[in-house]
Amino acid sequence: MNSFLNPRSANNHELVFATLRDKWSEVPAGQRRIRSEDLLKLNDDALRSLWCQLRKEASEGEAFSVRGWYHTLYRDVFRGKRLLDVGCGLGLDGITFAQNGSNVNFLDIVSMNLKVVEKVCRLLDVPNVAFAMLESLDSLSLLSGNYDVIWCQGSLINVPFEFAVQESRLLLQHLPMGGRWIELTYPKERWEREGRLPFEQWGVRTDGPKTPWVEWYDLEKLMRRLAPAKFDVVLHFNFHDDDFNWFDLVRRA
Repeated sequence: MNSFLNPRSANNHELVFATLRDKWSEVPAGQRRIRSEDLLKLNDDALRSLWCQLRKEASEGEAFSVRGWYHTLYRDVFRGKRLLDVGCGLGLDGITFAQNGSNVNFLDIVSMNLKVVEKVCRLLDVPNVAFAMLESLDSLSLLSGNYDVIWCQGSLINVPFEFAVQESRLLLQHLPMGGRWIELTYPKERWEREGRLPFEQWGVRTDGPKTPWVEWYDLEKLMRRLAPAKFDVVLHFNFHDDDFNWFDLVRRA
């Protein structure tokens, strides 16, 4: 068995993170995928303009039904809240919330992604932001304090369930009672529609070359992954023709 697919192996964490970094140094932005190192080569005006265009493409017009709706739904809700953006990518969500008054800590496994987000925050004069590199699961113990919201925008579906359990439990150490866990995943209906492929093959279908793994989730499966923590459901639904599903949970135990 490929050790990436054996999350119980004590020696595989470095391989998991290395494999994921190789993939997610190319970040999704609407219909595009862009390497963060290429963005850092742009001058300030070009980067500012391109980032704003990428957010517009990813959240307005036809894309409102993918990303724009939840920017509208949560930007006022999160004002003044402390939010951890897990797997921030280009920061399209976290920067939007920070611009509307959230205190956002951007967490990512790719240092270049964080450098892009940090530079964009500076160029847009975004306040109340911090940045944390996810070198390994041990890095999660270095996060300071608790968060009102843990935001996982498709960032925990690219590893086997057992590995995601480990990461989730470490993240949950920073989510107190009453805190929100918000996550986007891919639903079982999409997996069935696209041929019930093994998860190591389905990732290439959903997210392109080098994607090592993508796993579907429903509410029951997500609750098992987050256990023994317990949650009440604020929102749970599939959207965009069953391409995605949404979980907004509030912790009660």
